[in-house]
Amino acid sequence: MCGRFAFFSPHEAIAQLFGLKDAPEVEPRYNIAPTQFIPTVRHDAAGARRLALLYWGLVPSWAKEKSIGARMINARGDTLREKPAFRSAFKRRRCLVLADGFYEWQARPQGKQPYFIRMRSGEPFAMAGLWETWRESDGGEPLESCAIVTTSSNGKLAPIHDRMPVILPPEQYDFWLDQRNDDVESLSRLLIPYPADAVEAVEVSKRVNNARNDGPELISPSPRDRGEG
Repeated sequence: MCGRFAFFSPHEAIAQLFGLKDAPEVEPRYNIAPTQFIPTVRHDAAGARRLALLYWGLVPSWAKEKSIGARMINARGDTLREKPAFRSAFKRRRCLVLADGFYEWQARPQGKQPYFIRMRSGEPFAMAGLWETWRESDGGEPLESCAIVTTSSNGKLAPIHDRMPVILPPEQYDFWLDQRNDDVESLSRLLIPYPADAVEAVEVSKRVNNARNDGPELISPSPRDRGEG
């Protein structure tokens, strides 16, 4: 699964890598958690890429309460076509979730150890996402929310956790985002593990376990990973 991630790249790099124009600046964050608003990219009506902040935890349009979103932070890629919560969004409402890296926890006898997983190149990347619009029954303001699509882990990450987010290559961004594209067979072929040799996993401090902690120190290698202690 993907339960925490970070996004902190400079605004200029974000605009260039993701083809954004007139994009607002996004505050650097090193410990993004569910039920927070997260940076995403969607197509507008003209097919241009636009930055949007969406609530992390997809709330289906038919949900009675917003709280269901806390259980919908991830969507398994192998069941998107069957799950009522994600089926419609998979066909028509897809987005990119922007990240510089994500956290995963390895189960150990002494407790779970967090790792920060990033591109070996150091560049930010896009995770496949789905989004929905929900309104309370009393006609309140609409809530736009999203979930991160996951797949099985690649060989590098499998010893840490058996799932990872779907990371999309840049050449597939527009195919994924195209609102007119409802070819779920072709879209499903994108939901595969990212190449193992393109990513690296760094053991980091357990301070990331607390969502109130934030800052670049959270992604620094722990003493053990640096060969200290």
